[in-house]
Amino acid sequence: MGKVRFDRYTSAGLGAILVWSTSVPLARSLSEQVGAVVGAAAVHLLGGFLSFSFFLYRTRGSLLPLRRLPGRYLLGCGALFVLYMLALYTAVGLAADRHQALEVGLLNYLWPALTILFSLLLLGKKSRITLIPGTLLALGGVILVLGAGRDFSFVSLADNGGRRPAAYALGLAAAVSWALYSNLTRRWAEEKSGGGVEVFLLATGGAFLFLAWSRGESPLWTWRAGGEVLFLGSATALGYLLWDLAMRKGDVVFVAACSYSTPLLSTLLGCLYLDVAAGPDLWLGCLLIVAGSVLSWASVSDRAGAGGS
Repeated sequence: MGKVRFDRYTSAGLGAILVWSTSVPLARSLSEQVGAVVGAAAVHLLGGFLSFSFFLYRTRGSLLPLRRLPGRYLLGCGALFVLYMLALYTAVGLAADRHQALEVGLLNYLWPALTILFSLLLLGKKSRITLIPGTLLALGGVILVLGAGRDFSFVSLADNGGRRPAAYALGLAAAVSWALYSNLTRRWAEEKSGGGVEVFLLATGGAFLFLAWSRGESPLWTWRAGGEVLFLGSATALGYLLWDLAMRKGDVVFVAACSYSTPLLSTLLGCLYLDVAAGPDLWLGCLLIVAGSVLSWASVSDRAGAGGS
């Protein structure tokens, strides 16, 4: 059975999961007001500005820590970070309706399972056969949570995927890229080096800004939208800084197993924020996610002498 290395770095990963979960209702509201691409550009640019300002404060204005980052981490993980964001937002934008957006989101939530799977290949972890039922239980819980009260089926997923393959391919690409980012951050970033999230966020914001400019989008901003950008930008900076820290120095498998709870927490907090009652599918999904996450984590352990470099 796996043994948790529960320290401040692992705690940072759990903090990231909680931060991301609290931001979902506001992210939906902002997207409806100014559009997904413009909203994403504003949030990531602000998040990048805040995190980079804090970085300069910590280093007293020196950029030397960034220059010391391994090139393959800075370029490779940076590209995966930007790719994840662009693929996810574009996939949701290509969806014809909310039903398809749900299915695209489901494909994106394959990333916790893929993160654990890639840890076997990239970080030298080993697993027992119980990883398979653990993963299936957790994914089943995600399906129930995301599809609660909606007409969802795998037949519908396959049928819609055939009509709009680009949206579903991008949703899957998002899951793969984030799982790779999470593992390669641990493999490529040196133990004592810092992270490059500050730069990654700014690059992502710039990419979304260029995309919005190329589309000629110029939405009307309100005080409410501005306040939501301020909150989401701060939450984005904090969440990704915590996640990067956890992936570099924390218990990757344990945090990845806990990340199955992200859609659950998002839905629960959304119900509270929007005053919507939670149905039986939500609570059943909760039990499946918890059971599957615990079983997945317990099925993976370190291989003696193995490591990434």
